[in-house]
Amino acid sequence: MKTAVIVFPGSNCDHDAHYTTGELMGESSRLVWHKDRDAFADEDLIIVPGGFSYGDYLRTGAIARFAPIMQDVVAFAKKGGMVAGICNGFQILTECGLLPGALLRNHHLKFVCKNVYLRVENNETAFTNQYRPDEVIQVPIAHGDGNYFADEKTLDQLEEEQRIVFRYVRKDGSTSDEANPNGSSRSIAGILNETGNVLGMMPHPERCSDPVLGRNDGLAMFASIRHHVEQVLVR
Repeated sequence: MKTAVIVFPGSNCDHDAHYTTGELMGESSRLVWHKDRDAFADEDLIIVPGGFSYGDYLRTGAIARFAPIMQDVVAFAKKGGMVAGICNGFQILTECGLLPGALLRNHHLKFVCKNVYLRVENNETAFTNQYRPDEVIQVPIAHGDGNYFADEKTLDQLEEEQRIVFRYVRKDGSTSDEANPNGSSRSIAGILNETGNVLGMMPHPERCSDPVLGRNDGLAMFASIRHHVEQVLVR
């Protein structure tokens, strides 16, 4: 599996993603600067990482959406390449139209940084096939604009097409307002595009992949991507 991790001014999770897909997974992974063009060769996965791209001026992801590298990311995704946007990366992917909806300020208007529980809503995707159905995992979040919003028609479509991948829940797997850390519509924590090759999620699986950190619930996501690449994609 070959991965490219985009680096913007203000990214702070790029090296975490690079370490996870490279050293932890034992695969090829490289960092790509935001001003580069024609930077992708035979990558299987592009990660748009977390952080505060361009200082999050105007609104989160609004400037990064116009970065030179994003033209290539969009083209890569439209050709069927796998793209994962994590936290700020999720915000960027909605801004550039690869994913529906928008990420708004947290409902309590405060930055939140803590571990949360997620339920795997669909384990038959390129990003979740190594999880069990309805598995509850614990993953950290760190954001001030993680409140996923979309109109009711879009939300219904996401539900019907099983494109909601992760949902905020209690430890027992049940949903509640208390378990929803940012006010996201229908407790949504992660979604897919229509063709299933683009993922956006607010929680940080790359921050809970190394066992030395105490939990590695996020590693199965990267193992799922590798499984998809090795077993499903025709190379």
